Amino acid sequence: MVKRVSLWNAGCPVARSLDAIGDWWSLLIIRDAFDGKRRFGEFQNGLGISKGVLSTRLRDLAKRGIFETVPASDGTAYREYVLTPKGRGLFPVIVALRQWGEDYLFADGEARSSLVDREKRAPVARLEVRSADGRSLVWSDTQVTG
Repeated sequence: MVKRVSLWNAGCPVARSLDAIGDWWSLLIIRDAFDGKRRFGEFQNGLGISKGVLSTRLRDLAKRGIFETVPASDGTAYREYVLTPKGRGLFPVIVALRQWGEDYLFADGEARSSLVDREKRAPVARLEVRSADGRSLVWSDTQVTG
């Protein structure tokens, strides 16, 4: 197995973010946490992930401050995994991946889940990148500096 190289000291925020989040299992675990899953068994059953891989990912995500473990909400001896503010900050990332997937990875009319506003039950608006003065920007309107 190839050893994973750390990008933690990279000068690029995207590289550091990927180092903190890890792999696709980690993003799916985070997605499921936004969907209300909190317990090890809920993550495992929903994802079909092995116990060993899940345990490693949850431990790494907690170590990175994306999850914290708390006593089970039902008073049992179990622990639950709860997104921290840092973890909840990944919500726009999950939404962006969802919207990109909807645009490019599903055939017309193919069944898929939808993200809706809980109060209005209407689809969530498309994410947009905007300038400081509110203009909508596309990739060619931006540049990386520094």
